[in-house]
Amino acid sequence: MAELLKRNTGPENLSRGFWAVDKVILTYLTFTGLLILGWWSQVPDAPVYFGLHIAAVAALLYEVKRPNRASWVFRNWYPLLYVASCYKEMAILIPPIRHHDSDQWLADVDFGIWHANPTIWLERIYAPALTEYLQIVYTLFVPAVLFVAFFLWKKRKFREFQYYAFLIAMGFLTSYIGYLLVPARGPRFLLKSLEHIPLQGLWGFHGMQHWLDWLESAHYDCFPSGHTELTILAWWGSRMISKRLFKVYFAYTPSIIFATVYLRYHYTVDVMAGAVLAFTLIAASPSLYRFLQERA
Repeated sequence: MAELLKRNTGPENLSRGFWAVDKVILTYLTFTGLLILGWWSQVPDAPVYFGLHIAAVAALLYEVKRPNRASWVFRNWYPLLYVASCYKEMAILIPPIRHHDSDQWLADVDFGIWHANPTIWLERIYAPALTEYLQIVYTLFVPAVLFVAFFLWKKRKFREFQYYAFLIAMGFLTSYIGYLLVPARGPRFLLKSLEHIPLQGLWGFHGMQHWLDWLESAHYDCFPSGHTELTILAWWGSRMISKRLFKVYFAYTPSIIFATVYLRYHYTVDVMAGAVLAFTLIAASPSLYRFLQERA
């Protein structure tokens, strides 16, 4: 990987070949496009979403094969827009394709491991100040992931930036496939009747929670825990910036992992799956990136 990152990658070396991240995103768009075709009559506004798939692929193909003044910025940053759009699309695709959720199964696995419901058990350490802190940590998830990318871009570390974009895109897209395979909304919905204490913060807890609910809408996005997976990937990616930032992310990561369960967003099995997926990608991505990038 170190040798691959030493190769010249900059605006002056923009080629007409597909980068590793392009191939991953095109594969994912093809996969979800086929899902839309397969469930055409069940997917709401299927023609619109299929048309958006075609437009997204066409835009990428144009920027790759017809480089222009906007191509350098587009090709580095388009994964941010595409991956975010793919997340929103999951809320449209999962209900008509799966028809049921896996919440009870995940809760049963959790109970089998701990002989208790972890989100309910954690009520014994409930404190408004802790709730406020953990909600802030949880809300900062996307900025924490993107900060590494912005910092690499600002420092003009384009090779590292492109590898990080590939790693993060892989992380998000593989988690979306997990949502499709094991759709679940989380313990704060399934286990609400078992709660003894409603979560309360100090000042902004409810505002942050409501904002996230509006942003995410009715998603089945529990398994695996994307917050766990992507934060671990961001922590690992921060090594490309500095040892100091790596230590900061090392302190932040356990907090957000704990927050996912304490705030009742995730079952512990979601967290475990997210961690396993993150470390699998950390181990496998260098070889996969080399394989895809050398054929660019």
